[in-house]
Amino acid sequence: MAQTHEHGDHSHPAAPMVEEISDFEILEIAVRELAIEKGLFTAEDHRKFTEWAEQIGPAGGSRLVAKAWVDPAFKARVLTDAVAACREIGIDWAEPTGQGTPSDYMELRVLEDTPTLHHVIVCTLCSCYPRPLLGHSPYWYRSPNYRRRLVRWPRQVLTEFGLVLPPEVEIRVEDSNQKCRFMVLPMRPAGTESWSEEQLAEIVTRDCMIGVALPRPDRKADDVRPVHKASRPVGGEHHEPGGSP
Repeated sequence: MAQTHEHGDHSHPAAPMVEEISDFEILEIAVRELAIEKGLFTAEDHRKFTEWAEQIGPAGGSRLVAKAWVDPAFKARVLTDAVAACREIGIDWAEPTGQGTPSDYMELRVLEDTPTLHHVIVCTLCSCYPRPLLGHSPYWYRSPNYRRRLVRWPRQVLTEFGLVLPPEVEIRVEDSNQKCRFMVLPMRPAGTESWSEEQLAEIVTRDCMIGVALPRPDRKADDVRPVHKASRPVGGEHHEPGGSP
């Protein structure tokens, strides 16, 4: 049975984002190179996993949500044992790449939105993310700006993404960590009651499953967010605020 999700203001424009490189991204490079040097994995292993994550995108998560929308029994399994439910759509977290590369985490929790509760995902410590389902995380998800502000002012940050929720809707922020990943099960939008599972999967975008957007019948891709250069980029030349790059 389709659910309506009418409390979001879809006409609100997204705010510009600042292009930035986080300290954690610099740290990731250093740790990765050290791990390769120590023989924990090879550069080829890393290349295969990176190429796999980049090419799958959020398609697995979209299929998971669409199937949950049309199959109540499957939805119940998603909410109680998400890793097992993933295997039903062909995603095995023990070996998601099919090339002998295991996932680095094995617990997934899917969080269901309701008319009075909206979930949004963050990783305040670094960039923990359900890659077997959603591919690589977007750069803004890894940015310090998103990570430190969402837990303090979630309603304001969502507004900057163009998602305005009324005050009666509770916003619950879930913090991913090294042992557990989260994904949002958004509400099925009105006007899709006769749609097939394949049609529904097309409107479940990555941002909907992070919780910074709502699925819409007229949108099959995430809205492009404006980006402007940082005035003091890491490793770049210094520019005064307002100066030309």
